[in-house]
Amino acid sequence: MTRIEFYVLPDSEPAGRARAACQLASKGWQHGMAVFIRCHDTSQCAELDELLWSFRAERFVPHDLHEDDPHAPVVIGMEQPPTTAQGLLINLSPTLSPHTDQFSRVIEIVNQQPEMLTVCRDNFRLYRQRGYDPKRVEL
Repeated sequence: MTRIEFYVLPDSEPAGRARAACQLASKGWQHGMAVFIRCHDTSQCAELDELLWSFRAERFVPHDLHEDDPHAPVVIGMEQPPTTAQGLLINLSPTLSPHTDQFSRVIEIVNQQPEMLTVCRDNFRLYRQRGYDPKRVEL
């Protein structure tokens, strides 16, 4: 069964979620996992694409937008299904992915913004209703 984790950031800074997604994508890739970062819109996709180029000067994270290369080690997209099953999904969208079962692991990144907390609490409940056992991880 897919492992679901909610990584909880200590602050409310919106950019913190994007940086955490890049760090998690880098770790997943280093451990040999296919990584899919699911964004809520094309603007967020572009932001993550740019951030992955620059967030860590000492190590390049091979990535691409889904429409440019859906087989990249780290793929940035929205609603597209993964091309590699059993990888890592980093969900930055406020909704659950329709492809959750195709991943071995799903990470939701939560910050302390009131709207984000509400969305993530709802998602936590939805995962439970669907038979998953989501876990909370404090960062």
